[in-house]
Amino acid sequence: MSALSKSLVLPALIVAVLCSLPVMVKAQAQSPGSAPPDPAVVPTDRLSVGWWAERHKTIVDGLASHKDAQLLMIGDSITNNYEKANPPNEDFQPIWQQYYAPRKALNLGFSGDTTANVLWRLDHGEVEGLHPKLVVLLIGTNNTGMMHETAEETEAGIDAVIADLERRLPETKILLLGILPSRLPSKDLNFDVNGYLGLHYAGGEDPHVTYMDISVIFYQGGSLNDSVFYDPYLNPPRASLHPNTLGQRMMASAIEPTVARLMGDTPVKPTEVPVPTSAQP
Repeated sequence: MSALSKSLVLPALIVAVLCSLPVMVKAQAQSPGSAPPDPAVVPTDRLSVGWWAERHKTIVDGLASHKDAQLLMIGDSITNNYEKANPPNEDFQPIWQQYYAPRKALNLGFSGDTTANVLWRLDHGEVEGLHPKLVVLLIGTNNTGMMHETAEETEAGIDAVIADLERRLPETKILLLGILPSRLPSKDLNFDVNGYLGLHYAGGEDPHVTYMDISVIFYQGGSLNDSVFYDPYLNPPRASLHPNTLGQRMMASAIEPTVARLMGDTPVKPTEVPVPTSAQP
């Protein structure tokens, strides 16, 4: 082979190898032996659910009127519930009006959401153009409960949401709440998740994040106080999961000093209400 032929063949071989690399990498990524991605960190929509799709569209379309939002409440049904005004057990709007409306808060809670759904919503504009002082994040119970994900998968999902919020809202502080206690079969997994969150966020290593586990307020005499959840009052009764009017007020009161400190404003004085003894209705 002539010197000229060699000089032409060598570059051609290099180009052929480089062009084949993406195919080789893709084949390896899709090989039968490769582990599937953690479902908790893969942005996933619920657009097939009518009310969910409409709520997302309404929020995104209305962002122009919320440019001055100072507080974002991000989560699942427990956060979404603040829009209910159904006394006596699901009367949450007065709590929102007392604690959060004066802070120009925006409710980004979606009933049934997991970390994957929150990641999709962030990817699709729900905080676009906003510059809040604080995000309150409560998410994860549907990962372990409804989706039967492991504690480790759920932990990775919450980490991913935190990282995404820090990237999109670099000047915003985050109050991360531990998963609330319940009587779901997944309650022990949630305990493990909260242990992980405490180890990774309670020590101040991440200056953007403050972690709180307020589980203790839902216990009385060492047992879960079913009387501060509305699920047992439903027909048919269900396992305690969602705080009722009193439980939600207790939760707002418990986090209020930290919310006020992180936002740099005056704490709202809590409403004095009696705490009932635990009793299954």
